[in-house]
Amino acid sequence: MSDLIAKAAIDRKLAEIVGPIVEDMGFELVRLRLMGGKTHTLQIMAERPDGGIEVDECAKISNAVSAALDVEDPLVDSYTLEVGSPGIDRPLTRLKDFDTYEGYEAKLETSELIDGRKRFRGILAGVEGDEVLINIEDQGEAVTVGLTFDWLAEAKLTLTDELIKEMLKARKDAGVLNEDQFDDIETDASNDTSEE
Repeated sequence: MSDLIAKAAIDRKLAEIVGPIVEDMGFELVRLRLMGGKTHTLQIMAERPDGGIEVDECAKISNAVSAALDVEDPLVDSYTLEVGSPGIDRPLTRLKDFDTYEGYEAKLETSELIDGRKRFRGILAGVEGDEVLINIEDQGEAVTVGLTFDWLAEAKLTLTDELIKEMLKARKDAGVLNEDQFDDIETDASNDTSEE
């Protein structure tokens, strides 16, 4: 699972346990992160190879992962397990994600300073070898920067109107989104009868 962006060693270790389970069930592991707090939360993002995931599928993954982690027991402290979808402004954690979302706006952060900066925001321009390409504005000039995938500490799509439209269209085309279900939603605020 070394092809996932993972900040911490424990995340990499957990990904080595969880990744094969998720893949055997026919899904792809998008991100795994153990987050601190009073109770630790193990957050897993997964999806079908063609994108998307349903609530019942998340529950099945959660049950399988829980069982495996009980056996392997890699975590000393108690934790809460969360399994969900990557969402619209999804994290980009695999090299192929940068190819898939070419043309979309993204925010990338490197673990070390690159040309005096760690944060890059711009339009994804695909992948070349093991480099992620991104078109950015640098002192008023458009330039394409190549960042070695292993340098990345964090990367995610930026939530834009264009991205939302594309994702909704993709869900509708896949038959996942039924617009009729929204017809009964009351949107007229003038019908509000609450007293002020």
